[in-house]
Amino acid sequence: MRTDGFRLSRTVRKFAALRNEPRRRVLHVLPMCMRSRDPGWTAQCRRWGACFSAAVLLAVSASSLAQAQAISPLTPPASPPWNAERVFEPVPYAQLWSHYPGEKIEPEDTPVSTRQWPGYEPHGIRDHAWMFYPSVTAGGFFDSNVFASNGDEKSDIAGVINPALRVERLSERNPLTFDTYVKSTKYSHFSSLDQTDARARLKGSLYLRESDTLLYNFQAAYLHEAVGSLSSPLGAISPTPYGYTKEDVTYWHHHDRLSYSLGASNENYDFGSTKAQNGSTINEDSRDGSVNKLHSRFDYAFGANFGVFTAIEGNMRDLRGSSTGSLSSQGLRSLTGVNFNLTHLISGEIGVGYTSQHFDDPTIGTVSAPAYRALLRWSPTRALDFTLKGEEITTEAVDTVTSAVRAQAVMLRADYALRGNVVLSALGSYENDKFVGQDRQDNVYSTMLTVQYLLNRFSSVGLDYKYINRRSNLTTATYDKHEVGLNVTAHF
Repeated sequence: MRTDGFRLSRTVRKFAALRNEPRRRVLHVLPMCMRSRDPGWTAQCRRWGACFSAAVLLAVSASSLAQAQAISPLTPPASPPWNAERVFEPVPYAQLWSHYPGEKIEPEDTPVSTRQWPGYEPHGIRDHAWMFYPSVTAGGFFDSNVFASNGDEKSDIAGVINPALRVERLSERNPLTFDTYVKSTKYSHFSSLDQTDARARLKGSLYLRESDTLLYNFQAAYLHEAVGSLSSPLGAISPTPYGYTKEDVTYWHHHDRLSYSLGASNENYDFGSTKAQNGSTINEDSRDGSVNKLHSRFDYAFGANFGVFTAIEGNMRDLRGSSTGSLSSQGLRSLTGVNFNLTHLISGEIGVGYTSQHFDDPTIGTVSAPAYRALLRWSPTRALDFTLKGEEITTEAVDTVTSAVRAQAVMLRADYALRGNVVLSALGSYENDKFVGQDRQDNVYSTMLTVQYLLNRFSSVGLDYKYINRRSNLTTATYDKHEVGLNVTAHF
């Protein structure tokens, strides 16, 4: 029995649609943005306002068509066989039904946060065997501490516009997906924080024979590392730009209850420079380089509700490094565990194993420890999900000196569908970062609340709030901030 992400998507699209009464909404957003004292920014705000108003107008006018859809994320969650490519990505056993003939997921049993609701499926534009899904999101947010400062906190308002396009080839044997987006953020007073990100990705599969498939994933992006993030330089007052490319090719075999994969990937990073508070330039060329990986995963389903897996990945990080130390390293990570589905209420995946990363810099040496990754989902009703995730990884960071980082994180999230077209989400997380080679340890607490209101199948409105609190024994790395945002999405 051959199944893949396309077939699951097709099943969801065929799910019975429900009509939704037309709604008229008047949105008033970003009024303060238009009152800036800076003439240059005022003109910029007017341009943003025109874009935002156009998106709002499209969203409201589209509501008269009366069919709505839960917005799918630009990059939907991995589903078989795509978990073969990201071997440590937790995949609830309910999504592994292709390994056990006869099992399948009903749309109402998919996660609330990514579910395509009946009557809210994307319409799309069809051209022969191709489907096009264009969208544009416009909005803004308030940030209480834009420079992630421990002392002199500065707040600002920013406008965001984010056009995107997803293209799918309708083929059961050789499905293909192309997606791309551009996201531009402009601040009212602190132009050093302005940034424009862009990404394009092509992924698909080639049918070799009934039980063998070749997966491929190619992407290129120009992105920015946020001020105050884990690896952002201390004292930076602007995001750190970097170019990124990735190529991954994976062979995937499945037969009855057994599946396994073997693949290789290459990632390349090209970092630019950022600005410091004292006006100097922080050169991040030391982080340029490539990361090569070999990865493999084995899954075996004992029955319809229980399976085991083993995943292993080796990496070689060839990074330029700084004059005071090398960033290059070689490492291995492995996990073995179980995935399960206890009726429709509890599902998940739990894996434990070992990780070791040997750094060329003798001041760091080898960082090794037990490893784990877990995802548990409890759905007391089909309208409510509780998700618990936990993970521990080893990575690298660059500041004034080279360092390795052991990061442990746990996250609890609740998603509730109110009336079928309003999704409420609440998230709390904790992260502990231990810097090897530095006398530094951070604890990060964060909270996020979101409301997504689905006007119809062509539009939605989102409101979100985020709080981040980073506590470190390094005073200059300690900060907290609040963010409040409002956006509207129009899509076809």
